[in-house]
Amino acid sequence: MTEKLFVDAHCHLDYPILAKDLDRVISRAKEAGVVKIITNGIDFKSNRLSLEYAKKYDIVEAALGIYPPKQLKQECKELGVKWKDFDVDEEIAWIKKQNPIAIGEIGMDFVGDVDKEGQEVIFRKMINLAKELGKYIIVHSRKAEREVIDVIEDEKISKVIMHCFSGKKKLVERIKNNNWFVTIPTCVVRGEQYQSLARTIDINHMLCETDAPFLSPFKDKQNEPSFVVEAYKKIAKIKGMTLEEVEKNIYMNYQQIF
Repeated sequence: MTEKLFVDAHCHLDYPILAKDLDRVISRAKEAGVVKIITNGIDFKSNRLSLEYAKKYDIVEAALGIYPPKQLKQECKELGVKWKDFDVDEEIAWIKKQNPIAIGEIGMDFVGDVDKEGQEVIFRKMINLAKELGKYIIVHSRKAEREVIDVIEDEKISKVIMHCFSGKKKLVERIKNNNWFVTIPTCVVRGEQYQSLARTIDINHMLCETDAPFLSPFKDKQNEPSFVVEAYKKIAKIKGMTLEEVEKNIYMNYQQIF
């Protein structure tokens, strides 16, 4: 029997709904043939948990980043989750001392009450950290797709993974022209925008992700890394390839990047 080589290139194992049962979550991922999971830090707490999980589980790797703090604070308030302020520059200095597989999740988020200039300052700092460490950046761009691309191009960093990108076709063309990578989320099974993205992006510049616990491919189930296989299946159908071909191509992409 051929070994499966599925990769979940972006998720958040620190979220309580996954963390409370993480041994079983990892076990189910292994049973599904997932050989690598990249869990992304977004602040002080999640960065440290990501490192902890990477040490505990052999298939987990830690990306460390800073999501726009003001947006995180808003989301925590909406969810009734306690928020802890942290110093961005101190966190960057700490990340620099670690050895993350990538710098992420970083980027800009223009939903709600937005400090656009402040977000850009932090984003540029994180990009420069990635350049200094020679790492790829894993980029979030909700409602800020054009602005994010503008900044990345201006900073002249080539090691870029666009996470869950939902910008217009002209922006997708800019991503292609820059030879950046794109992650296709599991909700591609029912999302036309991500299906269009999967059709447009070459298989050699593609990864798959769950963004667990978000963006589940199943309406009645919480997302988790084992479900990343559903994205592979949909890509195979869209591309007219076998599942094994998609699996091997994306695993080679993972090896090339990391």
